[in-house]
Amino acid sequence: MTSVDANRRQRAAALRSATAVLRALFALCLSAACLVGHAQQLVIGRGSEPQSIDPHFTRAGPNQMTAMHVFDRLILTDENVRPIPGLAVSWEAEDELTWLIRLRAGVRFHDGRPFTADDVVYSLERAPRVPRSPASFAQSLSTLADIEVIDDLTLRLRTTQPSPQFIENIGTIYILSRAASEGAQSSDFNDPSVAVGTGPFRFVSWQPGDRLTLVRNDDYWGEISDFETVVMRFITTDAARVASLRSGSVDIIDLVSPADLPRLRSMSDINVFQVGSLRLVYLALNQREEMIRFTTADGRPLGENPLRDARVRRALSLLIDRRGLTDYILQGAGEPATQIVPAGVFGHAQSIPETRVDRDRAHALLAEAGYPDGFGVTVHGSGNRFVLDSEITQAIGQLLARGGIRVNRVEVRPYAAYTPKAAAGEYPIFLFSYGNTSGESSRGLSGLFHSYDAQRDLGTLNRSRYSNPAFDEVIDAALQTFDDTERERLLWRAAEIAFHEDTALIPLYFESAVWAARTGLEVLPRRDIRTLAMSVRIAR
Repeated sequence: MTSVDANRRQRAAALRSATAVLRALFALCLSAACLVGHAQQLVIGRGSEPQSIDPHFTRAGPNQMTAMHVFDRLILTDENVRPIPGLAVSWEAEDELTWLIRLRAGVRFHDGRPFTADDVVYSLERAPRVPRSPASFAQSLSTLADIEVIDDLTLRLRTTQPSPQFIENIGTIYILSRAASEGAQSSDFNDPSVAVGTGPFRFVSWQPGDRLTLVRNDDYWGEISDFETVVMRFITTDAARVASLRSGSVDIIDLVSPADLPRLRSMSDINVFQVGSLRLVYLALNQREEMIRFTTADGRPLGENPLRDARVRRALSLLIDRRGLTDYILQGAGEPATQIVPAGVFGHAQSIPETRVDRDRAHALLAEAGYPDGFGVTVHGSGNRFVLDSEITQAIGQLLARGGIRVNRVEVRPYAAYTPKAAAGEYPIFLFSYGNTSGESSRGLSGLFHSYDAQRDLGTLNRSRYSNPAFDEVIDAALQTFDDTERERLLWRAAEIAFHEDTALIPLYFESAVWAARTGLEVLPRRDIRTLAMSVRIAR
């Protein structure tokens, strides 16, 4: 062999080796870490869309998980829904009616203006007064009496009554810039010059039904994101979200269907992240006197609302196979529920037993209430709010029909069109959910079950208009009790009344929250099921 041939062979071997290295690097660059790291863009495939960019428009989850990117609150929560300092760095009760709050120094809004106590005053005054809100923040501020501005970074707030959860309650309010948004309507927040917050991202644009675009706030007071740009694509069908993830057009998806989990877990270029959540999925039973959209068993107008009778509500609960819903439809991605919070959470009443299917007892209760042949009703549900909500709604209709209820129709609508009608009381029986963001039961019990009182901002989530003075008395006492042992005892009693004695609504299950992401990304799962860019990092 000549020296020339040897040199050629060495060069060829070196070329093959370099080619192999380049191929390996190219394969790595197909991972989300390399693609996103190079482009500094994160694309999220979300299953639900906000109704407005105005963070005060509604407490609904899709709106809140959008707002959390752009706007901060006085109190934030970690992945386990524990409170942590946000724009407030400290707070203390000077007495049972007075709270002193110290604000974070050096914070600026996205337009460069400094954050001050005046912006907090403005935000707390605006939040409960947003017109046409389907789920108002008013109840969070129902005990606020007045606000004293001591200086730019110090506030003294007084309440109308003792309120141990007051700070957690006002901590749900997003803080806006008075200069940017005073006088603005909710629709005006589509303009980035109005949607000005102090959050980790700045709002760029929202194309309803398609996408929302954010850019990183490099001057954020907290941890800076790995991503310069975040695009949230609204993909409402499970199959389309999974297909988008597999094709690489999105980097992460939420609301992963249990049916897709085995396949996604088997893929080497996709990781799955899962956690048990605090979101209760429930069946609401409209008890408004004017709600008469019921028929007799043979289809004639009934002319009355059978759901106003607790025996009827209890009968319907006995027809629902919760374990079947979680085991067969959700394939284990949920836990049957008996009340507003799962075991281990403050306020969970161990005295409330699991409800098991008992059709004989259900028929006896219906007969006792004057409906021996049952009655007719339409069952309503959302089509893209949480995992398999459409399938769950269909299953509820089948379970009720199997138990002797005439199910005239099962109607499923997109969430954006569904929730205003649910809030207005237009559905007799409907699927809904409550996402716990406080890590205890008092806010949920008060919001969902306190007798509705618009003047006092009570029962703001009570879409069914359930009302029981005995419940109101107990929950009012709990909300004013500072001693944790006594307060939890009162919360237990309130839960027993609402769920076990009155069946104010039918608790179904607590969701498991599941995300899937391309290899190279790490996702910190949150028990409040918020899909946040702040929870996503490039794997180190």
